[in-house]
Amino acid sequence: MTGIITGDVANSKSVDASLWMPELKQTLGKYGKEPAEWEIYRGDSFQLEVQPENALTAALHLKACIKQFSKLDIRAAIGIGDKTYTSGKITESNGSAFVHSGKCFEQLKKQTLAIKTPWEEFDSELNTILKLASLKINSWSSVTANIMKRAIENPEANQIQLARIMQIEQSNISRGLNRAGYEEIMELVALYKKNIKSLC
Repeated sequence: MTGIITGDVANSKSVDASLWMPELKQTLGKYGKEPAEWEIYRGDSFQLEVQPENALTAALHLKACIKQFSKLDIRAAIGIGDKTYTSGKITESNGSAFVHSGKCFEQLKKQTLAIKTPWEEFDSELNTILKLASLKINSWSSVTANIMKRAIENPEANQIQLARIMQIEQSNISRGLNRAGYEEIMELVALYKKNIKSLC
């Protein structure tokens, strides 16, 4: 089993690509090597392969990375399944994980984050939760998204350590994480990991 995230940068033309592209590449690079495990194509679309249990974290990380730029967002579809053909380029690999991710991406409308797996009941429950979580995620400001990005990248760091990393006051970290809904979102990630591990 593998996880495939198919996504794009919404409103990409509203911000110069020289600003957001390096951030996107850096974040994708934390999960694997280009082009075997991730690739950017058509200017603002991408595909990323991760372990199934890391798929939701990676999608949220990518959202936080791009939402640092006002007006921008990431639309991301997570597909879980098999990988039956491996190419040197991820966009040429194949299997049910790729099919699930592609179909899920095509069905994204108002929702900007969704999942499709071989387990329909799991999908139905998690997508309902993701819709609710998105009410908070979609409202992240650029400052809040930046704090969220650093928190995801440094999961062991406490607020004081995050404040040192970002060179801002600890009170700003606390307020930012509260605005982001960090604790609740991390509870959702933990629930996702627990359930996907039992299914895979």
